[in-house]
Amino acid sequence: MENLFSEEFWSTAISNSANWLVTELPGLLIIIVLFFLVSRGIGVLTRKMRKALINRAEKDENVDTDEAVKRINTLTNIIRRVFIIVLWVVFFMLLLQKFGVNIGPILASVGILGLAIGFGAQELVRDFITGFFILLENQIRTGDVAVINGTGGLVERIELRTITLRDFSGTVHVFQNGKISSLSNMTKDWSAVVFDIGVAYKEDTQRVMDIIKQVGDELRDDPDFGDDIIEPMEVFGLDDFADSAIIIKARLKTKPIKQWTIGREYRKRLKVAFDKQNIEIPFPHTTVYWGEEIKPLQLDVNKMPVSKS
Repeated sequence: MENLFSEEFWSTAISNSANWLVTELPGLLIIIVLFFLVSRGIGVLTRKMRKALINRAEKDENVDTDEAVKRINTLTNIIRRVFIIVLWVVFFMLLLQKFGVNIGPILASVGILGLAIGFGAQELVRDFITGFFILLENQIRTGDVAVINGTGGLVERIELRTITLRDFSGTVHVFQNGKISSLSNMTKDWSAVVFDIGVAYKEDTQRVMDIIKQVGDELRDDPDFGDDIIEPMEVFGLDDFADSAIIIKARLKTKPIKQWTIGREYRKRLKVAFDKQNIEIPFPHTTVYWGEEIKPLQLDVNKMPVSKS
């Protein structure tokens, strides 16, 4: 305590403070200024990148602008946060070094801690990295119908860690992004409904194909359904010789997620057209054989009694 009131103590303290202000303070001020400049620069760059990506999405007629804006905002916010965290870590380490703190042991401890966390949370990290690339590559979007690991449903939510599907029965399925081994998007850009139409062998194939095409054209001209059909009906021709029918393959391209509605309406109209043109749609028949010795179902119509009324 006596040293605190001695002239030598205060003389040394003032001298050291003056030396620190002369030698270290300029460097510290430069670090602070650079920190704020780089921080502002990251913000400006991410905003410009977001604006450029949104403008690009708005010019593309095949892209859902609202959904694209959500995805772009998510990705740019993630990128900005990562850069800001890295910047803060670097700034903190330089600040400690300027105050004479040896950051070597701190870096070593942080490295060991990060390694331990990495081993313990590698599944979580894998989920986040996979989710980031799913968003970046625009593999699926909210509202798409997708099949993930063999389970199909409507995509209700896409997050960095998980994807949520709801199937036709209303069951909700949640998938970790890192455990997705197969992903099929059934409604990306455009969809299609494929028809395998079976008719009897006796029918004129070309006539049947003309009717199939005509029904497709009529459906496309219908104001209630035409806006959802992208291209005219494609009739590929005779596709297979089945056991009791010849199979004609055709396809209608539709807007995303509209293929099921269009497909049901087309099948209904095609059935009506076939009935009008007497086109036979074969179906399986079953014959029960009792054997030659046992004929319990044989009836002699001539010997049947006639009721008198």
